[in-house]
Amino acid sequence: MSNDRYIMSFTTGGLFHRESVKLATLYLDLRDWDSVRKKVIAENLLQTRTLNTLNRLCREVVSRLKTLSVGELELLADGSSQDQTFLLWLAACRRYKFIADFAVEMLRERYITLKADLTYTDFDSFFNQKSEWHSELDEISLATRRKLRQVLFKMLREADLLSANGVINAAMLSPKLLDVLSQGSHRDLSYFPLFESDLKGIAP
Repeated sequence: MSNDRYIMSFTTGGLFHRESVKLATLYLDLRDWDSVRKKVIAENLLQTRTLNTLNRLCREVVSRLKTLSVGELELLADGSSQDQTFLLWLAACRRYKFIADFAVEMLRERYITLKADLTYTDFDSFFNQKSEWHSELDEISLATRRKLRQVLFKMLREADLLSANGVINAAMLSPKLLDVLSQGSHRDLSYFPLFESDLKGIAP
């Protein structure tokens, strides 16, 4: 069994594009995540109906944005919509190792082996395989498992990495995004459907 337990708390929403851009912009102004959280809660900046929902949404978005560098947050605040969604996909992968492993072992692997699609069956196969090494996955109910699958595929579609009918889209990373990512880890680009030749120039 793996000692590196999967965190599986991504059961709602998707990439949270609007909310993430708003909080990233606020962080760049305040430079303190606690101050961001307090301001969001005090002024209901995410415009939720209940305080519990606001707290939960703020906590989730901040936990992902904390994985991004200042340079990445600046591009998230001011970049194109496509750059923003790619950064939010990257943040989700950094936050959740399960999503990262799925991105590398299923999404990118299928792409580079010229398998054009990605389906719920692929998710189920991946989940079952990982459950052999991660006992925490066995504790997840079937309903929650289906919700996790639904949300993960929603993220992929929102990032334009997967079409509505399940076809994998090549990630067309802009020069600005590549420049920001070149300052990080080589592994980051393995979360995207790209060929190895597209990964040159990223630090190992």
